[in-house]
Amino acid sequence: MANITDVAKLAGVSHQTVSRVLNDVGTVRPETRARVDAAIRELNYRPSAAARALVRGRSRTLGLIATGAPLYGPSSTMLAFNEAARAAGYRVSMASMASVDLGAMVDAIDVLLGQDVEALVVIVADVAAFDALAGLRVDIPLVAAESSGRQGLFSVSIDQYAGARLAVRHLVGLGHRRILHVAGPRGSVDAAERVRGWRAELDSAGLPGSPPVVGTWLARSGFEIGELLADDGSLGKEGATAVFCANDQMAIGLLHALHLAGIRVPEDVSVVGFDDIPEAAHFRPPLTTVRQDFHDLGSRLMATVLAALGGGVVENPAQTTPGLVERASTAPPPGYAARSVTEP
Repeated sequence: MANITDVAKLAGVSHQTVSRVLNDVGTVRPETRARVDAAIRELNYRPSAAARALVRGRSRTLGLIATGAPLYGPSSTMLAFNEAARAAGYRVSMASMASVDLGAMVDAIDVLLGQDVEALVVIVADVAAFDALAGLRVDIPLVAAESSGRQGLFSVSIDQYAGARLAVRHLVGLGHRRILHVAGPRGSVDAAERVRGWRAELDSAGLPGSPPVVGTWLARSGFEIGELLADDGSLGKEGATAVFCANDQMAIGLLHALHLAGIRVPEDVSVVGFDDIPEAAHFRPPLTTVRQDFHDLGSRLMATVLAALGGGVVENPAQTTPGLVERASTAPPPGYAARSVTEP
């Protein structure tokens, strides 16, 4: 493997000159820089990140901690953040944990701090992650992707509460008066915000709401819930005419169960999801859902990191509102159009 001395010898310069080119410090004549760059390419030389950090006084490395299962939203946010970090000239060191406790969080942060990361980004999946972070003190910026807007850290998110209200408002506007909610797991920050939005929109419309049915985010969970709802008469003429699912995966499981039970969507029951995963437009029927821009979220996480590192003004909490995507899984409830014509 080539080293800096090999590069210097091939380029016909000193190793100090190679170091100045690599770290972009000092003055190097353009023709000399060109020879060094050519030697680096020819030898496929990869400089030591630690050595470059020592010269520059900065590691150009960020720490990213992801909590919870590898679902579409968090995974998409991680990918977008990594892309934004690379575009800004940073590397990202990652740690992930399916379940969170204080010990696991401390271990992950210790490992990342040992790599001289300049900032920490945490993708928060559940309340346990907040509890683990609450007692920790780090002397570098801490930025969280989370939707509750808790104090004590830089918070960047998509407004889950507003998104849930959009979904329910759409169903109410179609004429639905009994709207069930298939919620995400207890302890999930996003699930709690979507439940809160569902209830708030029902209250605003003066509609009753039964307790949400709790799922696990997975399609299998939505399928099992759909089977139960179809069997116990919770849906259709004598029950709810619409279901708001807390994510698209549970919605596709629900659609499958309703199809097997002979309950038509949207003729008998309307269904709305959340996330707008790429497959949502190809469900049967295509799914009305709440679209979250995870690429934008990852970019805004990186923008917040840069602002915090530069000592600039950081909006906190920083939230954007998702949008509703109307597709074929929602329609007015059975008989609604006929009633609208005959009622005075």
